[in-house]
Amino acid sequence: MYSSIDTLWVLLGAVLVFFMQAGFAMVETGFTRAKNSGNIIMKNLMDFSLGTIVFWFIGFGLMFGSFGDSPLSAFLGAPDFFVQNNYSGSYPTYAFLIFQTVFCATAATIVSGAMAERTKFSSYCVYSVIISALIYPISGHWIWGGGWLASLGFHDFAGSTAVHMVGGVAALIGAKMLGPRIGKFTKDGKSKAIPGHSLTLGALGVFILWFCWFGFNGGSTVSLTGDDTIFTASKIFVTTNLAAAAAATTTMFVTWIKYKKPDVSMTLNGALAGLVGITAGCDAVSPIGATIIGIVCGIAVVFAIEIVEKKFKIDDPVGAFSVHGVCGALGTILTGLLAVDGGLFYGGGTSLFLIQILGVVSVIAWVTVTMTLVFFIIKKTVGLRVTAKEEIAGLDLEEHGLDNAYADFMPIVTGAGKPIDVEEEVVAFAAKDEAVKVVDKRDVKSTFTKIVILAKRSKFPELKKALNDIEVTGLTLTNVMGCGMQKGVTELYRGVPVDMTLLPKIKVEVVVSKVPVKTVVDTVKKTLYTGHYGDGKMFIYNVENVIKVRTGEEGYAALQDD
Repeated sequence: MYSSIDTLWVLLGAVLVFFMQAGFAMVETGFTRAKNSGNIIMKNLMDFSLGTIVFWFIGFGLMFGSFGDSPLSAFLGAPDFFVQNNYSGSYPTYAFLIFQTVFCATAATIVSGAMAERTKFSSYCVYSVIISALIYPISGHWIWGGGWLASLGFHDFAGSTAVHMVGGVAALIGAKMLGPRIGKFTKDGKSKAIPGHSLTLGALGVFILWFCWFGFNGGSTVSLTGDDTIFTASKIFVTTNLAAAAAATTTMFVTWIKYKKPDVSMTLNGALAGLVGITAGCDAVSPIGATIIGIVCGIAVVFAIEIVEKKFKIDDPVGAFSVHGVCGALGTILTGLLAVDGGLFYGGGTSLFLIQILGVVSVIAWVTVTMTLVFFIIKKTVGLRVTAKEEIAGLDLEEHGLDNAYADFMPIVTGAGKPIDVEEEVVAFAAKDEAVKVVDKRDVKSTFTKIVILAKRSKFPELKKALNDIEVTGLTLTNVMGCGMQKGVTELYRGVPVDMTLLPKIKVEVVVSKVPVKTVVDTVKKTLYTGHYGDGKMFIYNVENVIKVRTGEEGYAALQDD
């Protein structure tokens, strides 16, 4: 007899863990550049799609199958192709299958962010199939399938090691073998910041993951009947939330002290670090223990990100190893100290603590050896990394034929990382009355002048009105990104100075004939001037002719309305 409430609980957990794919997709997309957004989405989609098929085909059996009394059962589950045997409890086998499938997909998709922006899509698909079919299920069998770690009493309730550390270590191996993104490090090895294109998307992803983690941890009880189970599930929700909140708060203060300002992306990583850390012992620790785990992980993630990038020169755009690998291991080991029943700090001796360390080290060794071999073979056969030309152009275009993931929404900035280019003969005017010296290099026979104005977006309404007041009514407006010789406002991104910040601006283009150029210049200066950096610039061009396409009129007549 199946339990309706238990089955519903398992299926609800599966739905929430599935939605974590959306969270990972948003985090990874937001923390990387817009030109690779479509590629990130495709990798997350195929992690789940390919992983579902191969886990159903062979992975589930290797994880939960049994060779009976054979010693082989300690290390490997018996293959059960297409899941033919019965694995039901108070819920059907199908419910358990889908619940475990979404966990498998989570482990696989962690790697996507660390290998972002330079990995061949075909190679990534090969990796995704292998980790879902073999690597994750085998170490998972040791922990959850009745294997040798389970028999020793290793405690990883929802997967700090079984899921997150597996993905985190694989991410580190992949990022190391790929090498850094073009421009990430200077010739002398100094790290350079490559900011993600949307912290908003990254934050959305973190909130989605935080929400879904209640299903990840809470659903792992696979039951909601009986007072003890109801109590445990309720406590898991509290410990999960406390660890995340404590970690995010800790990371905020650490970065505030370290960088003089609270770092947004690091704090987002901090919340995830706390969630990863509590996953092993969410059922076993008290709320105070969960808070301690969150604090430790919140500190560790900041320094781990810096060490991985600055000391080991490994380019991990989203901090996947630091969040999932480091904090997954920490959370598992801390469970051996803080578990209310059996933890060292609660009088349980060193047994559980040492078993936790053994399990972490064993899984790290397994994933390191196997993933190194997998990535090495892929690198030597189909190739692991795209060409430099493809990387610079963006994987959306080169791998998927997608010209712009934000068509008709975001301005396309050509030559990203460079200031707006202008012709040498243009004359720029600083926005100060005393600095204006109009140097007219135009041919005296010319009757048309093009004036290009770069200004803050917030100033456009005032500028439009001022130009209209002097009878300049023909405007062309473009949203652009750029910076002047000051290189924008230099700040820290994830603890690394940003070399150049492209700031959002508007570019207003006008062509004048009867209105004197100096009148336009003086009007624009008066309107835009605040006395601060970023007030804007003007560029003046000589225009040979103006032609109205519809009527064929030329010259001044082409500027006039009918």
